[in-house]
Amino acid sequence: MKLDMIVNQPVIEAGRFVLRPVRKSDAGLLAMFAGDERVARYTRTIPHPLPPGAIEAFITRSQQDNPDEYIWIMDGAAYGLSEVLGVIGLTPLGPKQSEIGYWVAPAYWNSGIASEAVNALLAANPLNNSSVVAAVFQDNPGSARVLTNAGFEYIGDAEAFCVSRTTNLPTWTYLKKLN
Repeated sequence: MKLDMIVNQPVIEAGRFVLRPVRKSDAGLLAMFAGDERVARYTRTIPHPLPPGAIEAFITRSQQDNPDEYIWIMDGAAYGLSEVLGVIGLTPLGPKQSEIGYWVAPAYWNSGIASEAVNALLAANPLNNSSVVAAVFQDNPGSARVLTNAGFEYIGDAEAFCVSRTTNLPTWTYLKKLN
């Protein structure tokens, strides 16, 4: 039996949960939550329905030594919540800048989980960024509020392809300067 890989990422305290590296044992809950159309429709990259092997590929990708994206699980198990509340990640874009992305399981929407995760990740600044950007679909004002409440500034409109909806959608783009 192969044990979960240990990823060189910090565990970050976030109040009611921790942000920790992805484990193979997360597969079932990730599949259940990411397979929910309500989650997929507000992300750029989650297909709906989830094809076979998608979660396993996501886990493998997140455990690479030099990943293209650094991914954390929002884990509330030690605090009486679900072991997987959602996912948050940073994608390096260049020197000292990353893009942040996140999703939360629908049972925890409007509970402050996303805000706690974003604020904890920004405070920890594990990639030593000087700025972080984010984009949300314009039909997802809740995610936009998470960003503005975390101090992100609106910098313009754009569009991005949504895999689950198979179309380009308008986005709001945000920037937060750190340090």
